[in-house]
Amino acid sequence: MTRSDSGETRTVRIAQQPDADALLARSPLAALVGMLLDQQVPMEWAFTGPFTLAQRMGSDDLDARAIAGYDPEAFTRLFTEKPALHRYPGSMGKRVQQLCQYLVAEYDGRAEAVWEDAATGTELLKRLNALPGFGTQKAQIFLALLGKRFDVRPAGWREAAGAYGEQGSHRSVADITGPDSLAEVRAYKQQAKAAARAAGRSK
Repeated sequence: MTRSDSGETRTVRIAQQPDADALLARSPLAALVGMLLDQQVPMEWAFTGPFTLAQRMGSDDLDARAIAGYDPEAFTRLFTEKPALHRYPGSMGKRVQQLCQYLVAEYDGRAEAVWEDAATGTELLKRLNALPGFGTQKAQIFLALLGKRFDVRPAGWREAAGAYGEQGSHRSVADITGPDSLAEVRAYKQQAKAAARAAGRSK
């Protein structure tokens, strides 16, 4: 995932930490794990997680087979060790291991195999939605991330990603290119939450 189809080196600025972002740019599995962790914590925390996890495993990248076969209790400790990798380190550690076990069983441990031969956006969305820990919304956001930041663009990818695929939007992590866009995405999320609360009170 390091280079686009044009041969240019990709830059990712989601974690807002150079080493963590460099890992996201070159490692399909790191990007998937970051997306999995992106719930109920700040986006930067979630997408720094793969880099911290790789460090704690004594590596410069994540390996699905190594994670899938790791002793479950020991793997949970990698998440709970301070500073914890997530607000809910125990449950998220289990989900990351389940994700990697699925990738080993269905894709020979290659995260990029989930999308590299998907013919349409609809097909890719179905594959992403089948991943452990990925519901429809998370799958659509990651599909948009692949299209906008990694040039993975099967036919109909924007439509399959829904509103997250819209050009020029600031709805999700797929739209983050630096500190300014991160602030815009965060503001959008806060507005959406406020609107949802207001709608709940009006019922």
